[in-house]
Amino acid sequence: MNHVEILAPDRLELGEGSRWVGDRIVLVDIPAGRLLSAPADAGTRSLTELAKLPVPLAAVAPVSGRPDAWLAAAGTGFSLIEGDRVRPLAAPPPVTDRPWRMNDGVADPAGRFWAGSMACDQSPRAGALYRLDPDGRVHTVLRDLTIANGPAFSPDGRVMYLSDTPLGHVDRFDVDPATGELSGRAPFLRINPDQGSPDGITVDAAGYLWVALFGGAAVHRYRSDGVLDRTIAVPARQPTSVCLVGDRLVVTSGRGGLDDPGPEDGAVMTMDGMGEVGLEALPVRID
Repeated sequence: MNHVEILAPDRLELGEGSRWVGDRIVLVDIPAGRLLSAPADAGTRSLTELAKLPVPLAAVAPVSGRPDAWLAAAGTGFSLIEGDRVRPLAAPPPVTDRPWRMNDGVADPAGRFWAGSMACDQSPRAGALYRLDPDGRVHTVLRDLTIANGPAFSPDGRVMYLSDTPLGHVDRFDVDPATGELSGRAPFLRINPDQGSPDGITVDAAGYLWVALFGGAAVHRYRSDGVLDRTIAVPARQPTSVCLVGDRLVVTSGRGGLDDPGPEDGAVMTMDGMGEVGLEALPVRID
């Protein structure tokens, strides 16, 4: 196992959405509604709470031209977080009559924000993938998902990867950079349940896909042709998201659902010297 540093003494119920944003790392603790930050400097190991929402906070992206503003997938919609103010922006149409919430999300190179959803009881085919365009319109891009995680875009923005965690699937899509329309859906990974379930994902500057394996205590790195290139063990059983800050790996995890959580379950972990360089989180545009 690579040498692991623990970013903070916090242990999160469901840490998620780790992103490299300028001189810091941001992430969330979904059920607690917390937006957390730490300096990107490898010498700092503490987390700071930037905001706390009264609803589950699943993911954020920085907002172009507005320092310290975040576009959030929160509750059952999209909101703008600025300091201690939270303003709803858009409400996606539900695809299920069960209680549901937003899940993981990320911006693409054009400033569109993509976020998944899921039923709170994880019912099959009760989730969707939504796209929030800069003009404020929400599009239901995919239906019949269970727990949509990712998505992640290739460096040129022409390929999107999306995981459906309980199914063990990661699919690949072609993206029209001008419109955001998807085509050419194809299986990219089908992961054996014995290895865990694909949760948060990211793409590095060289085009490798990194996958956090929930329940598998590991992160996998895949080539763009789907070949497993590297396995990185972590000391938490439920890694949930992954990002690269330079060549330093940041992995969130969760304690939720474990009868006997270990000392590192729920920790935010970092490892140096990954050999590839990450990409900073792209900003969303709000016209």
